[in-house]
Amino acid sequence: MTPEQLYAAKRMSPQQAAALVSSGTDIAMGMATAEPPALLAALAERVDAGALDTLNLWYFHSLLHAGATLLRPDRLNRVRPHCMFMSGVERQIVKDHGEGLIEFVPVAFSESPRLFTGQVKLDAFISTVSPMDRHGWFTFGASNDYSSVAARAARQLIVEVNPAMPRVYGDSLLHISEVTALVEGNTPLFEAPDPVLEPEDEAIAAIIADMIPDGACLQMGIGNLPSAVCARLTGRRDLGIHTELFTPALAGLVQCGAVSNRFKATYPGRTVFTFAMGDRAFYDWLDDHPAMHAAPVNIVNDPRHIAKNPGVVSVNATLQVDLSGACNSEHMLGHQYSGAGGQLDFVRGANASKGGMSIIACRSTAADGRVSRIVPRLDGPVTTPRNDVRFIVTEYGVADMRGKTLRQRAEALIALAHPAFREELAQA
Repeated sequence: MTPEQLYAAKRMSPQQAAALVSSGTDIAMGMATAEPPALLAALAERVDAGALDTLNLWYFHSLLHAGATLLRPDRLNRVRPHCMFMSGVERQIVKDHGEGLIEFVPVAFSESPRLFTGQVKLDAFISTVSPMDRHGWFTFGASNDYSSVAARAARQLIVEVNPAMPRVYGDSLLHISEVTALVEGNTPLFEAPDPVLEPEDEAIAAIIADMIPDGACLQMGIGNLPSAVCARLTGRRDLGIHTELFTPALAGLVQCGAVSNRFKATYPGRTVFTFAMGDRAFYDWLDDHPAMHAAPVNIVNDPRHIAKNPGVVSVNATLQVDLSGACNSEHMLGHQYSGAGGQLDFVRGANASKGGMSIIACRSTAADGRVSRIVPRLDGPVTTPRNDVRFIVTEYGVADMRGKTLRQRAEALIALAHPAFREELAQA
């Protein structure tokens, strides 16, 4: 059969495709922009009709489509979310209903594909993909991450073909022969809001930007701060990009000529990422761009792979730093707030890179200045251990933890705290 004939034979309605999923099984869904809206809505209809029960749903980083369908609280007595990174959807569920409705699974982002090829036996994987070309190939688009691995590990692969999903180069191809069933959709992709920066963010960004030389290979985490750092790097030359998340801020460095990727040891000349989020203009620019290379997260986030590149600079945010330098980047006010993600992966990869450095940043306070982010002891789990932490930055400066004793670390971190909290931290 030709690719077009296979496509026609496997095309069905969302309701027909949802009927392929059985009660009491494990399924995984594409994360972020790869959430398949029509499939999720059809599965929710089956749950409401009593045709689907005891469904274990595995995923990272949900957005509004999942929140309005399978993750709607009144359906969570029949759907058990196995969440590996809490977003606003899960945080709202916990706020309104407590923690009992969400099964949080602690795991490094780089290790998530291994779950789907080992411990978790997936009955189905559902995801949005870009349209098929004349040779029968889709791509995983803006969301390669664990998708390209889980898709092959699942017994059934059900995709939602959406012309809004960009066609992305790299290790992102999926052939029609691998697909169990497909549906067609045209829902616009999620668009990340523009960053809202406070004066503290601008001060931190200025400090970090001054630390980044020409030729550095960049990894930027999620949030407002990385965007502010990138805005200050437009005058650099020969930067490289090997990052978990690709954003409009990083794309801007490519567009202005600051990025050449010429000094990278892996994928020279190409920008490497595992998933992307931005606005419509960003997705249009990403579409069919041959120098943008998407790869699975077990490759992109592998510290051994990261460290092959010289001059890796990793920039990530945290919620708390204790006086020994350990960072809690995922737990707040007694609850899981996000997840470990790829922070430790890139901290270790950058530290092992020749000439590389890892930077973890935060504002000195939270809650409108009422709470210090520099604390005697963490309120949650250790996301990045003190043994791995290198540079810590707040709006009050930068401290290098390498080679410092515990007392020296405490003194350096107290100097980064807001002045209103320094005395009590010194006493602690």
